[in-house]
Formats: sequence, structure tokens, C-alpha cells
Amino acid sequence: MSLPDGFSADMLDLEEEDLEVFSKKMSLMDGVSVPDTPSSLVNQYHLDDDEDQQIGSTKDLFVTVDNPESHVTAIETFIMYRVLTKTTRSEFDSYEYEVSRRYQDFLWLRSRLEESHPTLIVHPLPEKFVMKGMVERFNDDFIETRKNALHRFLNKIAEHPILSFNQHFQIFLTAQDFPSHKKQGPGFLSRMSDTVRAVANSVRGLKSRPEEFTLMQEYVETFSNKISSVDKVSQRIIKEQREYLDELKQCGPAYTQWADIEEDLAEPLNVVSNCVEQCRKETEKQIHHLSEVLVPALHEYVLCAEVLKTVMRRRDNIQADFETLASKKAEQEAGQLQEEVDGLADRMELANNALKSDWTYWQKTVRGDLKSAFVSTAEKNVECYEKCLAVWESFLLSQRREGFEQRDDDSM
Repeated sequence: MSLPDGFSADMLDLEEEDLEVFSKKMSLMDGVSVPDTPSSLVNQYHLDDDEDQQIGSTKDLFVTVDNPESHVTAIETFIMYRVLTKTTRSEFDSYEYEVSRRYQDFLWLRSRLEESHPTLIVHPLPEKFVMKGMVERFNDDFIETRKNALHRFLNKIAEHPILSFNQHFQIFLTAQDFPSHKKQGPGFLSRMSDTVRAVANSVRGLKSRPEEFTLMQEYVETFSNKISSVDKVSQRIIKEQREYLDELKQCGPAYTQWADIEEDLAEPLNVVSNCVEQCRKETEKQIHHLSEVLVPALHEYVLCAEVLKTVMRRRDNIQADFETLASKKAEQEAGQLQEEVDGLADRMELANNALKSDWTYWQKTVRGDLKSAFVSTAEKNVECYEKCLAVWESFLLSQRREGFEQRDDDSM
């Protein structure tokens, strides 16, 4: 069985090779090139000098989400975020924009992007209410975590060679009277009709799904399982590290109290207490890095795996609609339904091409994001352990020197 372009035999395994970033350019559509600029979730991805120059010369849209402010009304409490945009694109009337948006506005944008490009992979938003690890909906940690996630979401769109040119995205970034631009989404009956059709298509099945999309489906299932497992393991690691941190917090003062009642051992015990305190500080930094870098990266791609499944279902639904209409046409006279069949055939071809191109772009992005998160986490872990090791080595050396000095004193 031959594999389609963009696939390799080991692509279904999330091994070290899968986390490497492609260095070749790709093209999502005629005349639109994809620069080698995968956005890192931690902004610590190290690029060569040539790549840095390429980024500076190709990126023309910069978006920042910051300054969250709480708003309280008689009906609800919500957070408004400032969205700053700087661009040199000709389709924008100005070079800079500053607008305020709430979470529901981000939902509107993502919904419009999916409607406009049903088989492109639109990066997920953070969960609507309580995010993982958060108890209160509007505490400071939750607001900061959501702000960072919304910032990453907009930058994923801004870097996308197709989605970044969507008119709804431009309206979101620039419109001061934004409520007047927002329209109601599909009505209840329309959404129900789409759901019924999707269920019917899943029951009926496809006659001949192209092999490349079957491989994509298998990859998505495998990726979803693996990234969910790694996400759970990282959560368990953080939990264990926090338990270790609590023990360090208790251990340091215990040595200090011991030193108060042991005059002969007071000095080394106080030094041990100081060593424990330094290790505690480094462990706190390590936990903070895991919580702010690795966990968000993994959890976003857990959500992204569900997005991939939805996109694959949309593609299958388009093919199922085409197959159903083509079957009806075959049962009727040759001239009937031909225009509709041709239209659905064109729609299916466009959907397939869009998904195949975006699939390649997405794979490059996920490899860059996860590699950056894993490498930076590994570097932070090594830094933490090296500093803690240096603390204890310094303590041992000091005790050895004191031991030598004590023996010299005894021999005199």
C-alpha cells in the first residue's frame, strides 16, 4: 500500500522524529506560500539566523491580547480583553488598531471561520467556563491563563496563509462598533438539520473514502490517544512536584528549629535549612514553567485533536452528499440533477484540496509547538537539577573543609 504525499511510514507514532520541524516551504494554494514560521506556544523556539531574517521579512500581521478588565452588569459578569493589531497589509485602512473583545466575540470569530472554511483546521479556543486546574471562574490565575490562550488563538489565525485573510477576522481586529457586525448564527432548525444529516451520513457510510483521508483519520485517532495520555502524565507530574514542594516547605523550618536546640550542630543545620530553601525556590520555578508552558501546549492539542475529528466529519459529509445526489441522478434521466451533481463535485474537490494542504501546514505547526514546549521544559528541568546539585555540592565541600580544619587543630 503506497502512502500519499505528506505521509511517512512512522507518522502514526508520536516519536522524536515526529517532533522535528520541517524546513521546507509548503503551498496551501496557488501563489500563497507558507513561511517557515511556526508560532511557538512559549515563544522560545530557536531559529537559525537565516530563518530569523525570513520571519522579519515575511510576517506582516502582529496581534496581541492583553489588559483584561472585569465588567459587571445587572445580568452578568464578564471580562473584556484589549486586542492590539499592527499590520502593513494593504487591505487594512490603518497600520494600528486597538479594540476590546470579550470571550463570546472570540467564539463568534471561530464560528465564522469554520463556516467560511469548513475543512480548514481552525485552532481551538480555551474551554468556555472553568479551565483545567481552575476552581473559580474569574480568579486572577484563570483570567491570565485564558488571556494567554486567546492570544495564542489569534496569532494562530494571524499566521495562517488563508484564515488570516478572512473578512470576519479583519472585522474582529478592526471594528469599533463590533456588535453591529455580529450576526446570528444558523438557527435552531438549520443546526438540527445539519446534525440529522451528519447522523444519517455516519449511519449510511461512505462508498469509497480516498485512502489518504482514511490514513488521516487513523493518524488523528492515534494522535488524540497519545496526546491525551501525555497530557494526563504531565498533570500527574505537576501534582507530585507540588506535593514534593509542600514537603520542602516543611523541611526547611524543621532544620532551623533543630539548630535552635543543638548548639554544636547549629551552623551545619542552618546551612542545610538554607540549602533546602534554595531547592524549594528552584522547584517552584520548575512547577511554574510546567504549568505555564508544557501543560497549556499539551492541553491545546488535546482540544485540537477534537477539532481534527470534526473537520474529518465535515469532509465525509460533503462526500456523502455528493454520493447521495449522484446516486439519485443515476436513477433518473441523464439531464436531471446534473448541475447540482457538478456543483457538489466541485465543492468536494475544493474541500479535499483545502484539507490536504492545511493538513501539511498543521503537521508542521504541531511539531514546532510541541518540540518547543518539550525542549524548553527539558532545559528548565536540567537547569533546576543543576542548581540544586550545586547547592548540595557546595554544602558538602564546606563540611569537608571544616573537617580538615578541625583535624589540623586537633593535631597541633
